[in-house]
Amino acid sequence: MKAWQYTGLAIALIFLGVQFVPNDLPEVSQDNPGDLLGSGIVDGEVADLLQTACYNCHSNATKYPWYSQVAPVSWLVAKDVKMAREEVNFSTWAEYELMDQLAILDDIYSNVEEKHMPLPIYITMHAEADLDDVQRQKIVDWAEAAMDIIAEEY
Repeated sequence: MKAWQYTGLAIALIFLGVQFVPNDLPEVSQDNPGDLLGSGIVDGEVADLLQTACYNCHSNATKYPWYSQVAPVSWLVAKDVKMAREEVNFSTWAEYELMDQLAILDDIYSNVEEKHMPLPIYITMHAEADLDDVQRQKIVDWAEAAMDIIAEEY
């Protein structure tokens, strides 16, 4: 065999070997009683936008695509979902203090308005999450109105 054939075989064996390394994907749960969508501050249209563009990373209701089971991509997906849930987890909305909810809504407002969210790399793999300007404005307007509602409670 030639050197390139040995190299190809080695790469294939390494690729197969890493498939046995656990991917440690965060758990998925559809039963989330403290979820933002049940809080009463989100209407149907904005709820749909949040579920399409945000919930896959920022909730316990993640829908993992097939490639999230293939290393080394699975490791990146696991890391990204863990980090996103640490930043904000809509499934545990009711557990946040009111001031934290206000801060999260302010972050949503600015990150969506400035097109920092959803992340471009996510949009590359999930075209349905690519918000147009009208959709972005709906989320921004909702975040601002929700801040007013929560501030009244505070």
